[in-house]
Amino acid sequence: MDDRTTTTDFIRTPPLDRPGARKRVKSKTGRRLGLLLLVMGAAATGWWVYSRQPAPPPPRQNAFTATMPVVAAAAVTGDIDITLNGLGTVTSLATVTIKSQISGQLVRVAYREGQMINKGDLVAEIDSRPYELALAQAQGALERDQALLQSAELDLKRYQDLAKTNAIPRQQLDTQVSLVAQDKGLVISDKAQIDTQKLNIAYCHIVSPVTGRAGLRLVDPGNYVTANDASGIVVITQLQPISVIFTVAEDNLPQIVKRLRAGATLPVTAFDRSGATKLATGTLKTLDNQIDTTTGTLKLRAEFANEDDSLFPNQFVNVQLLIDTLRDATVVPTSAIQRGAPGTFVYLVNADNTVAVRPVTLGPASAERVAIQAGLAPGDRVVVDGADKLRNGARVVVRGADGGAGARAPGGNRPGQGVGGNGAATGAADPAGNTAAGNPAPGSAANGGRRSRGAQ
Repeated sequence: MDDRTTTTDFIRTPPLDRPGARKRVKSKTGRRLGLLLLVMGAAATGWWVYSRQPAPPPPRQNAFTATMPVVAAAAVTGDIDITLNGLGTVTSLATVTIKSQISGQLVRVAYREGQMINKGDLVAEIDSRPYELALAQAQGALERDQALLQSAELDLKRYQDLAKTNAIPRQQLDTQVSLVAQDKGLVISDKAQIDTQKLNIAYCHIVSPVTGRAGLRLVDPGNYVTANDASGIVVITQLQPISVIFTVAEDNLPQIVKRLRAGATLPVTAFDRSGATKLATGTLKTLDNQIDTTTGTLKLRAEFANEDDSLFPNQFVNVQLLIDTLRDATVVPTSAIQRGAPGTFVYLVNADNTVAVRPVTLGPASAERVAIQAGLAPGDRVVVDGADKLRNGARVVVRGADGGAGARAPGGNRPGQGVGGNGAATGAADPAGNTAAGNPAPGSAANGGRRSRGAQ
């Protein structure tokens, strides 16, 4: 057996723990980390610059080709009230300051402050004893003067018999006739004094001349009152019925006078200061006899039963006077009326869902409705909401207040509508993402589903 030695060549690699190898590994790792950070910084810078740019405006659509959502209402036949509005002040028909007609001590006050007092009820009482004594004295004087008159009449009768035989001078007869006449005068005067004292005693019991509400007490029992006292004892104000004085322009006077001459009863409605709450309903009673030249207005008085005391003297109210009622007129909501170059017009919805500009002649208006004298017929559909971007011939889709298709009758407000029965507010987005102006709403599917960058 030969001892042969086989030589094998090995590739020798330097050990990793040597300093040179470690430096080469670290340099490669650092270059890769730096490159990664550089790429991330560039990406962040690009994103910041991109986000700062404004969002591109939505594509503009032609008003003649875009389909715009609107709310429509049909013209109907109805009645329109012709009314006049004015400002008024509640005025009592009778305001009485109770004063004493005689002088004396106030011994009793027979009312409570704020109490409703009927006509003839006792209000106050004054000490009547001095006037009762004066009455007794006048009655005594009457008895005395009646006795003197009776004696003088007997003497006159005797003198007349004697004068027939010329037993007494004619002068003595004439003197006796004059004495009888004087005694008769004294008797009449005594009777007048008795009636005066009786009247004074009646004045000691002060009664109410009207039915009304008593005000605050002006004098207390125990005070000495006089006939010329300016303040009085109490003020009584009549509340039922009560009146309202209001003004209207002089241009409206012929209409009012014409209706009154025809014997019509014109209803008047009183509202509170805000004009939202109805207070009472009455009738027009009379007109003033002249026009105020400084304001060009005429004063009118309306009377109200005021059984619930809803009106109070000197209260400020808004007044609505119903002059006449227009029967069987063509009526549309006031929100359908547009004003522009053609004058007063509406957008008429055609059968092919296009709109046409239709000039109209307006009649009287009442609340949220207006009468159309010419230009429309009952059954015509007009746009009441969404007309701000419409043009003649524009194509529309008629929607209800809830966003669904369909029109509604005038005055039939649905939940979510405002005054006048308008549907969705102008500019609100429909389910397709279009606004009432026909433009896509931000963030909708029609706008590419992309939000505004300012909102990100």
